[in-house]
Amino acid sequence: MLYGILGVMADTSVKIDTHTRDTLQSLAAAAGLTVKAYLAKVADEKEQERALDTATAAFRRVIAEPGIMEAFDAEFGGLPPAAHSTPQAA
Repeated sequence: MLYGILGVMADTSVKIDTHTRDTLQSLAAAAGLTVKAYLAKVADEKEQERALDTATAAFRRVIAEPGIMEAFDAEFGGLPPAAHSTPQAA
């Protein structure tokens, strides 16, 4: 972990098939990145997605509890009327 903190990490290699390699090279080039930089970017994005999914699931569990939304509205004044009536994507 110390290497990550200092920003110095050892390189390693991963064996992948040529189709996957070519796809990654193409995607990286389209993004103007090296494959190494592209994979680091994708890994960071996936970590963010996982954290957001975890937070979303926790939020949904909490607001599903009876009385939570009413208590929130009472404490903080509630959402504007349009926010309560606007359909939302899941």
